[in-house]
Amino acid sequence: MSDEKSLGDDLNDMLGDAKEGAKKAADKAGEFASDAADKAKEFASDAKEKASEFADDAKEKFNEFSDDAKEVMSDGKNVAIIAHITLIGWIIALIMNSGEKKSEFASFYIRQMLGIFIIGFILGIIPVINLFAWILTLILWIMSLVGAIGGKKKPIFLLGEQFQDWFKSL
Repeated sequence: MSDEKSLGDDLNDMLGDAKEGAKKAADKAGEFASDAADKAKEFASDAKEKASEFADDAKEKFNEFSDDAKEVMSDGKNVAIIAHITLIGWIIALIMNSGEKKSEFASFYIRQMLGIFIIGFILGIIPVINLFAWILTLILWIMSLVGAIGGKKKPIFLLGEQFQDWFKSL
């Protein structure tokens, strides 16, 4: 029986050692979890701060861009140049030039481009002079664009003054 008692004592000692080891492991895991939670809170705080800084920077850049865009759109020269970029650009320029900030310079080139588009379309559908019409339209477009870029109101030859008169409501 003494062997059984000794064996029982050994088992109890082993069980006690196991309990003590488990308790130490649980304490270590608790410390690790506490450290991880502290680091997670610190990381979240840093991330929140950086996100706030990023949002402030983004808002500042947007405001700068918005101010620059308003300045560009209010400039008649830019609107005149936009009017030369296909029919869609002409429509955009027409919309940009409407309202209270209407620029006479932009209106001049919007009228010019409408005339050039009409000449190109009408002459372009006539089969015999089709190629000549497209070349003439390209030359008129380039002359008008050069005038717009140069900041001078230069009517195209032949019909430029008539375009200004015919389309004066634009």
